[in-house]
Amino acid sequence: MTTDLSPRADVRSPGRPLSPELSEQLVSVAVDILADEGWGRLNSDRVAARARAGKAGIYRRWPTMAALVRHAVSGFDLVPRPADTGSLRGDLLELVAPFGRPLDREERAVAGLVGAARHDDDLRAGLDTAVVGPLGAVVEEVLDRAERRGEGVSATSRRLLGQLLLALWWDRYTAFAEPLPADELAALVDGALLPVVGASGR
Repeated sequence: MTTDLSPRADVRSPGRPLSPELSEQLVSVAVDILADEGWGRLNSDRVAARARAGKAGIYRRWPTMAALVRHAVSGFDLVPRPADTGSLRGDLLELVAPFGRPLDREERAVAGLVGAARHDDDLRAGLDTAVVGPLGAVVEEVLDRAERRGEGVSATSRRLLGQLLLALWWDRYTAFAEPLPADELAALVDGALLPVVGASGR
């Protein structure tokens, strides 16, 4: 069953429209708590206190904290869309460029959900919208470019590359590893990603 991601419009009191400013503030506070302390520390009491709002203001918009979080992370833009660099190697280097910097606020918020999402449909759907879907679409776009250049990639290789990149994305979020320098990013692409699709490096 599909869950509406938007603040709840069906339960508002007559004559009292929901304030978009308060909605944005509640979302921002929830993301801050997730990014700094994780899912286990996120609850309506803390969000309401930090936002200087009543708990009723939260539940008029979202039925659960997981629904609030799903709404929040579904608006994130976490996967870069590489410009056409002229080669599959160049495109993949652009795609993994985030691995060369620390996690930002939105990425830390998502990282705080990875474990809990195994047990909650809303959280899992939020991660699908924020990470899984966009990453899959970008990988397909990059490989379609490669096909048009004559760098043929089999259906099996496409699937394996997508699975490997997704695993690397989750590992980055959960391991909080140090950012990779440029030479290690190049080694990741040349030694792990390109061989999956039967291509060589430089």
